[in-house]
Amino acid sequence: MSSRENLNYSSIQPDRKRRAVQRSSEAGQISPPDGSRKERKRVGRGHSTGMGKTSSRGQKGQKARSGFSRMAGFEGGQMPLQRRLPKRGFTNPFPTVYQTVNLYRLERAGVSGELTAEGLQENGFIADAFAPVKILGSGDLKKAIQITADAFSESARKKIEAAGGACNVRDLAAVKKERKRKAAEK
Repeated sequence: MSSRENLNYSSIQPDRKRRAVQRSSEAGQISPPDGSRKERKRVGRGHSTGMGKTSSRGQKGQKARSGFSRMAGFEGGQMPLQRRLPKRGFTNPFPTVYQTVNLYRLERAGVSGELTAEGLQENGFIADAFAPVKILGSGDLKKAIQITADAFSESARKKIEAAGGACNVRDLAAVKKERKRKAAEK
């Protein structure tokens, strides 16, 4: 028998690049690598846990009691930030949120004639024909368009009328009733 050395890619590599591959033929228990799993903290099980008599809750106080549930903004009994700051202004809980369409988008799409909220939805300008729509005056309009929407900005109204078009305001209450009726049919 001749003693031949088995040559492979790692055997021709320099020693610093060569990696020792340890293979085991035993099919033993496969365990996760060290440090990848952490045992949970066992609270309130005596001094042997390493957390002492108070179980890492500190001495007395609201947070040391059983049943304590930390609410948003709780600062350990200190006056919370949201109560230290002064109140200013007003936020309407029921705002009217408009879907906006600029005039330059209508001009770019080449829309002409009569245009309603349903037409705006079909052409992809708005997502919902039953939600309030407002036309804004950014851009110029060259064609005469009769637009029916819920609101118009002053500049949009001037530009539409200067191009020979008309601004019609639809009744939002009637639109809401129509939406409820259609929802009841489904």
